[in-house]
Amino acid sequence: MLDKRVPYVGFYMHRRAGAKIASYPLPKGYRYTFYEAGDEHDWARIETAVLEFDSEFAALLRFEQEYMPYPDDLARRCIFIANSKGEKVATSIAWWRYIKSERRPWLHWVAVDPAYQGLGLGKAIISRIVELMVELEGDVDFYLSTQTWSYKAVDIYKNNGFKPTPEKILYIDSSRNYRKALKILKELEIERRHE
Repeated sequence: MLDKRVPYVGFYMHRRAGAKIASYPLPKGYRYTFYEAGDEHDWARIETAVLEFDSEFAALLRFEQEYMPYPDDLARRCIFIANSKGEKVATSIAWWRYIKSERRPWLHWVAVDPAYQGLGLGKAIISRIVELMVELEGDVDFYLSTQTWSYKAVDIYKNNGFKPTPEKILYIDSSRNYRKALKILKELEIERRHE
């Protein structure tokens, strides 16, 4: 879940080709599934539960606009973790973005339902989505955008070869935000060491 007590700074992370991928197995009773028609409602529920959206309706609209026009890609790029009852409890998408007309691999929307956090599902889905990205795109450079509110996920991204980057990629003031984000993340790391 996003920690909105932390000052918000959006920034990018870059994974270079060949970077190590951490291996985090799923806990017993959980399994990976790929998107099927209707799963957009589970995606919207999970993303809203972690405070990425104010409502499931807003999340669903975003999903429909960004991903539904590409049904074949969606079926092989959007993954979930399901519990033993088949309920979807975590998700991520191995997607892309166009930057100056160049298509670049991009990791989207990692989220674990708050009721299932602390079980290792975040680590597992991030390592699996990075593996999937390499399977689909080849072992090339790829990116993600995140924020200081997601500092726990940032640690997992780092374990999978991602590093914060000051590169100007999309809409974020990269170099300025990069410095601010690193400062906040360092302060949070010091605080967590003293807890």
